Amino acid sequence: MNDPRAGFEQLLAELRPKLHRYCARMTGSVIDGEDVLQDAMAKAVEAFPRAGPIAHPEGWLFRIAHNAALDFLRRRARQEAIRADQDLDMIADPDSEIDRRQAAAASLRTLMRLPVAQRSSVILMDVLGHSLEEIAIVLDGTVPAIKAALHRGRNRLRELAAEPDDRPAPVLAAADRARLAAYTARFNARDFDALRDLLADEVRVEVVNRTRLNGRGEAGRYFTNYGQSRDWLLVPGLVERRPAVLVHDPDDPGGVPLYFILLDWTGERLLKVRDFRYARYVTDGAELIDFG
Repeated sequence: MNDPRAGFEQLLAELRPKLHRYCARMTGSVIDGEDVLQDAMAKAVEAFPRAGPIAHPEGWLFRIAHNAALDFLRRRARQEAIRADQDLDMIADPDSEIDRRQAAAASLRTLMRLPVAQRSSVILMDVLGHSLEEIAIVLDGTVPAIKAALHRGRNRLRELAAEPDDRPAPVLAAADRARLAAYTARFNARDFDALRDLLADEVRVEVVNRTRLNGRGEAGRYFTNYGQSRDWLLVPGLVERRPAVLVHDPDDPGGVPLYFILLDWTGERLLKVRDFRYARYVTDGAELIDFG
């Protein structure tokens, strides 16, 4: 007999990268997108036992993720994120290959400039390949309303694509650069005892999609596990303009980073580690800058 719970957990694992892609583009951040995804997955796991038969499990999960993203955006008090577009007279072409390519290539920052109804419709159709009917289920709307939002969102993306990016180039502060350089040098030298000495007593380590470790005693195992592998080369960098450690394939040090690690410090003590080794989908769409 098939175990519904096991099947549901397998579906969650399979859809996790796709759900993250949606959440990251809704929130404008791959890091915030992972937070929203974890919240959505927790809600889905809690709701599943009492949900009864689910006709469209993927749509059900995307709806939970969509609502979790909206909750996040409201908490962040982004006024533009709660504007709605309900112009039913606009008709969008659901089969525009040009629009699909443009949406897929749009940065998270650009997508964030769309009102939420437009943004979610464009992401679901042009990035993730959902149909109008599937989007209507996820967003709890009508097909004409989805067409309207899609049409206006695509038009706005075309306008934004023509605008220059006038943001100043990101920089890494001298103190952050020195701290990251020292950390990555010790890590690459496999001097894990020196890194353990940097841990704050209340340090927390999250290996996303795998485990959490709290306190110096548990957190020391994090470095032990890395000592058992050699498939990494660490360099200082920026992720979404935040100081971070970028992880490369040692056989391809000039290639695209495989994943990244976020570090939070209190003075010179390491307070928090968030490692995406087992959640590499998070790099999709991330703004990464390598200072290696």
